[in-house]
Amino acid sequence: MTLLQENTMTPEQLLKLKAEYLMPCVYHFYQQPPHIVAGDGSYLIDSEGKRYLDCFTGVTVMSAGHCNAQIIEPVIEQIRTLGHTTSIYLTEPMLRLAQKLAQITPGKLKRSFFCASGSEAIEGAMLLAALHTGRSEMVAFTDGLHGRTKAAMSATGLPMWRTDPFPLTTIHHLPFGDADALETFMKTHGHRIAAVIGEPVQGNGGIHIPPDDFWPRVRAITKAHESLLILDEIQTGFNRTGRWFACEHWNVVPDVMALSKAMGNGFPIAAFITTDDIARSYTRPGASTYGGNPVCATAALATINYHQQHHLDKQAQLIGHELLHALKTLADHSQRFANARGLGLMLGIDVVDSSGLPDAAACDQLLEQLKDRGVLAGKTGAARNVLTFLPPLTLSPIELGDLIHVLASFHD
Repeated sequence: MTLLQENTMTPEQLLKLKAEYLMPCVYHFYQQPPHIVAGDGSYLIDSEGKRYLDCFTGVTVMSAGHCNAQIIEPVIEQIRTLGHTTSIYLTEPMLRLAQKLAQITPGKLKRSFFCASGSEAIEGAMLLAALHTGRSEMVAFTDGLHGRTKAAMSATGLPMWRTDPFPLTTIHHLPFGDADALETFMKTHGHRIAAVIGEPVQGNGGIHIPPDDFWPRVRAITKAHESLLILDEIQTGFNRTGRWFACEHWNVVPDVMALSKAMGNGFPIAAFITTDDIARSYTRPGASTYGGNPVCATAALATINYHQQHHLDKQAQLIGHELLHALKTLADHSQRFANARGLGLMLGIDVVDSSGLPDAAACDQLLEQLKDRGVLAGKTGAARNVLTFLPPLTLSPIELGDLIHVLASFHD
């Protein structure tokens, strides 16, 4: 079967258009990238009809699989009925989604502000912290990624994505996972810090899981200094780590949580959510043109319902356990790999040279080889040497077996 039609461009033609019309900062994976034209469950399909097991899911977006009928059918009906209004009008999908988020998020998180991207959600969360505390400074962590907009990029601690030559100087970076460093810093600066912001598990930083006591201690430190804790669950949220939200692994409830990516299963929607008390600090008019869009809100409601009906939290735990075991076996049997780790279906493994040092070039080669064998994985980490696996939470046992078989072929 081929999906290449008369007017379908070849990858080479698309690369020429990309080189001429897109910003040069927009890069792509692969020396020979396929032209992706369709999605089907756990698979992406190129213009020649080749199927690829999607183990990156648009960077943790397609958790419920591509073209999931139980999600897209309500969306199609919504498009036929009402495609767009802004948040200044009353629409049912937006308000039902706000109610649903209040039900599934931990603690007293209740009040949502909807927007269109994770970067917007981070900006809004940081603004809210400044409004509530009357303070102007923030703490973020090395190797974190929070977005492309001004404050979000300034909070980002990953050099590759921190491209702004003039980042905000009111954001301080401390080592991720080092609660002692935070405690020492806050003793002298705590009275100026509106919030501490971080990812519960760092995604683009290389699947970094902090020590068990890190987030509980961070929570205690922020409370002691009357600063807020903002958790960026944009990649980790919606059962990616086997829980609705990764902070639940440590029984930590933030003051503000930023959400996006998997929430809409491919439809652009984001939010930040907080408590009644903190929300009272944000009273001046605020709106987002696409915030709470009825189509995207319908997609998010259908996605959450699908997660609940199909117990994707348990699915992520079970499949993730087996895939992590396969990655650890790979590290045990090949000198090219080390340190397999992860939570749920948020997994990574280091690609290293013969000295055990990060090997980004080898990681690129392995990505290409995996692609040629029908598997699309990711690469993350400050050294860009972490093979990253973020497959749909709907991955079937047969699909998992196929993936493990491909991984086994890389044993020495």
